[in-house]
Amino acid sequence: MICVGLPGLAVSTEQGQLTGQGLEGIYHAGRRVLSRCLVRVAGREPIPVQAQMTGADRVRFVGTLRTSPNVGPDPDVMVERVRHADGTERITLHSAASRPLRLPVEVALGSDLALLGAVVAGGAGPELPAGVHGSGLRWTGAGSGSWVTAEPPPTDVLASAGLLRWELEIPPGGSAGVELRVRPDAAGATRPVGRTAACPLAAARATGDDPRVTGLLRTSIEDLQALLLRDPAHPADIFPAAGAPWRCGLAPAEALTAARMALPLGTRLAAGTLRSLARTQLAGPGSQSGMIPGPRRDAGTHLPPGCTGTEATLLFPVLLAEARRWGLPQQETEELLPAAERCLNWLRRTVGDGIHLPDPQPAGPVRCETQAHAHRAALLGADLLDACGRPGGAGLREWASSLRTAFRDDFWLEDSNGGRPAAARTPDGRPVLHLGSTAAHLLDTGLLGGGRSAEGLLDKTRTGQLARLLGEPERDSGWGLRTLGVQEVGYNPFGHRTGAVRVHETAVAVAGLAAADHEKEATSLLRGLLAAAESFGHRLPEMYAAERRTTASAPLPHPAACRPAATTAAAGVLLLTTLAGIRPDAPAGTVTLRPLRGAPLGELGLTGLRIAGAPFSVRVSRLGLAMVEEAAEGLQPGG
Repeated sequence: MICVGLPGLAVSTEQGQLTGQGLEGIYHAGRRVLSRCLVRVAGREPIPVQAQMTGADRVRFVGTLRTSPNVGPDPDVMVERVRHADGTERITLHSAASRPLRLPVEVALGSDLALLGAVVAGGAGPELPAGVHGSGLRWTGAGSGSWVTAEPPPTDVLASAGLLRWELEIPPGGSAGVELRVRPDAAGATRPVGRTAACPLAAARATGDDPRVTGLLRTSIEDLQALLLRDPAHPADIFPAAGAPWRCGLAPAEALTAARMALPLGTRLAAGTLRSLARTQLAGPGSQSGMIPGPRRDAGTHLPPGCTGTEATLLFPVLLAEARRWGLPQQETEELLPAAERCLNWLRRTVGDGIHLPDPQPAGPVRCETQAHAHRAALLGADLLDACGRPGGAGLREWASSLRTAFRDDFWLEDSNGGRPAAARTPDGRPVLHLGSTAAHLLDTGLLGGGRSAEGLLDKTRTGQLARLLGEPERDSGWGLRTLGVQEVGYNPFGHRTGAVRVHETAVAVAGLAAADHEKEATSLLRGLLAAAESFGHRLPEMYAAERRTTASAPLPHPAACRPAATTAAAGVLLLTTLAGIRPDAPAGTVTLRPLRGAPLGELGLTGLRIAGAPFSVRVSRLGLAMVEEAAEGLQPGG
């Protein structure tokens, strides 16, 4: 049970008690400020009966006790604990007894002040000694500390045992409780960004014939809000962390991807993410000048780890170009344009006299999805440069045209079944033959003016063949798109790059298939994700096992998955707006709607989205017809 409201994080089991085992505890900015919180009432631990997430940043635990003699098997006291990611916990005792109760309540606390990385590695160390601090306790370690306060103040505080005690008097049928607050030393602001007026995400809502859409969009937005962080040096700039509990910091490629998919909720998250990453862009005369640095990412058994810095550098101009279409003000666009130009200059300089964009590592492969990212960056970057009166657009389009021709010759492998794209080319030119979910990036061509999709690396015939391949049971698990087909060498349903369903890549496939008019395959993948979302309480993890969906089955969680994850949460927004086919062109004052003609979820209403800085609402009928219900003044239907 993971509560997230960064920089706060609370990790609990379904029992509700924090024992200090494993990852359990309250964290702030990556440090465990409280590892143990054990509640006893009348000397006994409540019997746990329910644990339920009530929001991205809070969880409710319910336990019961029998305190009266001769009442049979029925409990007469319910113990409710509501725990928040910011370290606040409310413990309430509700009595069903017919007489007044006077119950001793003990809370045993402990802290090791361990860093999350040390906890994960099993090297947290022992609990630290506690000292009395006002109406609570305090722990100090090397350069850090935390403290707990209680309201009402406890009757007894035993620092040596880390124990707070109360005698609670509860009238018949009444309630009484205490509230604990855990805080780190020198914490500064602890309120999550998503809970402040500075939250950059619109409070959009979804309604329709399929009740799952309401929960999916609400939870997606809550999870994105919970993962928001401020740039420490520029607090006005907000960006999403990659995910909890493992990756609670900035991951450039994932942040850009999430901000791009969340554009229907407004452009402020995109702007904050772009500004934060522009400040990390490498400068100087070297070959990496203009890159946005990022860590390497495992690519499975068939390929060496990939460079997320390359992906982020290619995503930067794409996000800026599409944010402009969604209504990013011209002044902000122009302020970010130099960084985008440096990304595009890096692309052209790295390609040099060649055609394909190589891996940055020596003797690395030429990857299929990297060519798709580069081609999209060139076309949307050219569109952005032209719109802002900057040179270079013609050269980018010329190179993109050459890449399309070369890609179809070098990467498309013809066979008796219609062919397939290679995953990569080795340095000596041999194709890497496996086909997985990364091929979906070939369908993500990007948005140009007038609601048009940019041209992709594949022609119409090859796009149709790829759609057929992605829709086959070998790759469509019924819960989403497998990262590697069942018949491929090395397939593992739990393999994070060799089989497991990665939610955001399935969403990319759904959007790309829908844009290319392959609604059958898009609808199948969409229904799979919705079924998985329902199974996970609408809070999808970043990945889960890709075992075949059967009657009465459920998707298997992956033990290493982040939940929530920024790209997964934003994928929920992309899925639902894909159903309506929203394609804005704010600079031209138009919005084009291309909903799925089959209306696979029946009637769908989306309210509270944002285009051109104003609320935007749309409704799709059961006949697959879309109508704008609210829009910025002057925004006209596109062609």
